Parts: sequence; structure tokens; C-alpha cells
Amino acid sequence: MSAVRRKPRDEYQAVGPAGSSTRRERQRFVDKNGRCNVQHGNLGGESSRYLSDLFTTLVDLKWRWNLLIFLLTYTVAWLVMASMWWGIAYLRGDLHRARDNTYSPCVANVYNFPSAFLFFIETEATIGYGHRYITERCPEGIVLFLFQSLLGSIVDAFLIGCMFIKMSQPKKRAETLMFSRAAVISQRDGKLCLMFRVGNLRNSHMVSAQIRCKLIKSRQTPEGEFLPLDQCELDVGFGTGADQLFLVSPLTICHEINSKSPFFCLSQRSLRSEQFEIVVILEGIVETTGMTCQARTSYTEDEVLWGHRFLPVMSLEDGFFRVDYSQFHATFEVPTPPHSVKEQEENLALSSLLNSPVDHNTTRREQVHLLDCMDTAGEKNKLPFKLQKISLRKEDLPRRPLRMSAGKTEKTCSTGDLLEIQEISPMSDDEDSDDRMQLKALQINAEALTQSTGDLELQKNPLSTCLEDDFPGNLGKK
Repeated sequence: MSAVRRKPRDEYQAVGPAGSSTRRERQRFVDKNGRCNVQHGNLGGESSRYLSDLFTTLVDLKWRWNLLIFLLTYTVAWLVMASMWWGIAYLRGDLHRARDNTYSPCVANVYNFPSAFLFFIETEATIGYGHRYITERCPEGIVLFLFQSLLGSIVDAFLIGCMFIKMSQPKKRAETLMFSRAAVISQRDGKLCLMFRVGNLRNSHMVSAQIRCKLIKSRQTPEGEFLPLDQCELDVGFGTGADQLFLVSPLTICHEINSKSPFFCLSQRSLRSEQFEIVVILEGIVETTGMTCQARTSYTEDEVLWGHRFLPVMSLEDGFFRVDYSQFHATFEVPTPPHSVKEQEENLALSSLLNSPVDHNTTRREQVHLLDCMDTAGEKNKLPFKLQKISLRKEDLPRRPLRMSAGKTEKTCSTGDLLEIQEISPMSDDEDSDDRMQLKALQINAEALTQSTGDLELQKNPLSTCLEDDFPGNLGKK
């Protein structure tokens, strides 16, 4: 097969794929011409089933066997019937008295076996030269003549009909239906697709043309059962109607590789080690004969080109479209990710997670705690307002020191708030351990703040005494 590489000036140059001369040949399930490489053996007693459908058996035979059966059947029938006519003449004694003008034989002018054979041929072919004929004094000859007419009609209908059906088979119509030598994998509309090309060489159309694809690949089930040549359906547009073809010009059939595709995990690297076969079946009705025609081909893993695309073959001429079948099999390289669709989706999901906006001022522990606060919002609404206000800031309390004001009023308020927390310290059994730890920390801070406030009160009296000793007498009394 040939591939084309694109030049900077939008020109294409056909090149052979690397290693094509050393490409290994392996056994196919279906040949490129559509013939199935399957032979049935060890039928035993089932061989008699072929005789029950003798007509189809003769039609399915090769031409050389059909011609041999055709010639042998007519030759044997002619010899047998000629022998019967010669036997009647011999038993009646007509052979010895045939030249006696006064004697009336069964068949006139039959003297020996050659003359009896010529009489049968003249009768069977309705030639009737008039020299040999049956007389009215031979009733056994009349019966044999009727039997010969019936048997000849049956043999003619069977053999001639078999030959006619075999000649009119639409298998030869499939010779003018083309498939590309290789399939390609590249992106189309942002999706990774497996594509191949089909074409019709005749001007007569294929009515109701439909295409199907089967993946032939051996596999092993989770239960350990080995399935040789397991068949899997490839979706080529069954749900959208894309499998119904209007085949008046070459078409590119596309199979989208997604999570439902058997090629979901296929990458450029794994393609080299895979073993599979893609069987393509094109069916339609021949417009001229009205008979159903089926064309088949297959693609092995060696015939699937990663990162290629088919070269266009349609061009607009003066008043019509022209198809250049010389470029029907040509492909050219295009940029294609070497990863499988599964790997691409995983990388996309990972990049989306990493690029999602994050608030750096809020730690993960605070986010989790915020969710916990939302779950227990109903219980917290029952607490006093001051406790609710402090609980919203309880994450910040262990991190920053408390600032104490010099004013006595502010210290009294802060001490009062913390004492309220100390009084509500017993918790119900329904609260979780996290809330208990946090409230315990608040309780410890409240005790420390209370102790600090007490120390300040104790230090107030010595400071006041020192100041009063330094004042004048009149100010000190006041």
C-alpha cells in the first residue's frame, strides 16, 4: 500500500510504508477479495444434508465441477435412453428384419445401436428428420417415448436452471465495488476515528446499500474461557443512519473510537503488538437485476495506519464531478496524538483537576471544617449569640494571641464572654470529637485569659500607691 507525505506547497508525494517489504504474512479469517478461509471437516453423518438441498449444492460448486456434472448428466441420459430404444428393437427382432419391406417394426430404419442413438437425439431435440419414426404397432415404444419426454424436461430444467443461476449470481458485481487497501486512524471533528474508503466503479447504483464492520479477535473471559476469533460489532453510524450509503462516489466510512469502542485502549504503541482483523461487509441491491449483492474485505493490524488520512479524489469539472481513482488508496500523514482515547481522557481529567481555582487563604482543614459546620448549622443556631460569634472564629484563636486592652471595661467583657464558654463546656453525646477538641481549646484559652486578667488586677494597687505618694498634698487627698 502507498502513503503520501504532504509538502510545504500543499503537494502530495506517494511513499511506501516503512518495512513493507519485510511485512509478515499471517493467516486471515477473510481474504482481501472477500473469500472466507474456513473449511468444514469431520462432518460424519451430516454430509447427507448436502443432498437434501441438491440444487444449492450444485450452485455452490466451482465452475469446473458444474461443467463436468452438466456434460456427464446429458451423456449418461442419452446413452441410457438410446440403449432402451435399442433393447426394444432387439427384443422384437426388428434388427434382423428391418430391411424387409413387408415387415412393420417398432421404430422404422433402426438397424443397430448408432441408429437407435440417432433416433433418440432426434426425438429429444425435436429435430425430426422424418427418416426414423415410431409406428402404431409398438405400444411399448409409445410408453418409452412419454417417459423420455418427461425425463428430458426434468433434466433440462434442473441443469439449465442451475447454470443460469450460477451465471447470474451477483458475486461478479462485487468485483466493481472497491475498498481501500488500508484503514487509517486520525482525528475528525476533534475525535479519534478509524476510517476506510469504499467506492463503486459502475454507473449503476447500489440500492439500499448498507455497511457493517466486525472485529475478529481472540480473547479470554474473566472466568477463564478462551474465545478464538470472537466477533465484536464496530459502530459505523448505526444509531445515526450513517451506515446507509448513497454510493455514487467514493465514501469514507468512519468509526468513532470512544468508551464503547473495542479500540478504547488502543494507542500507536500498542497497535504494533495487537492481533486483530476488521471484516467489512457491504450489502445492497443491484439496480439492473434486483438481486442482493454482498462485498467483503478485511484489514489486519498491519494494514491500519496511525496518523494518516485519505487523499481527496473528487474534483469539480465543467458541469460534472470527476473521481480520480488513481488516488483512491493514497493516504498522507497528519498530526495525531499517539495516545489512546482512554489515556487522553485521563490526562484531560487530571489537568482539569490541577487547573481548578483554589483559595490559597483557606486551608484544606478549614474547608473540611466549613463543611462540618454546614452539617451542624441547626445545632449551632441554638447557642447564644456570643458563643456563635466566637465559634465562627475558633479556628483563628489557637493561631494568634489574644490582645488585651488596657481598659477595665473591655477586659471585663472579654472575661465575661469566655466565662460563658466555660459554663457551656459540658457537651452532649451527639457532637463529634472534633467539636469537643475545639471547645476544649477555647476553654483552656479562657482560663489563661482569666488568669492574666487577675494578674493585672493585682498589679493595679501597687501602681496606684506609688502614684499617690508623688502627688502634692491637696491632690493626694482628692
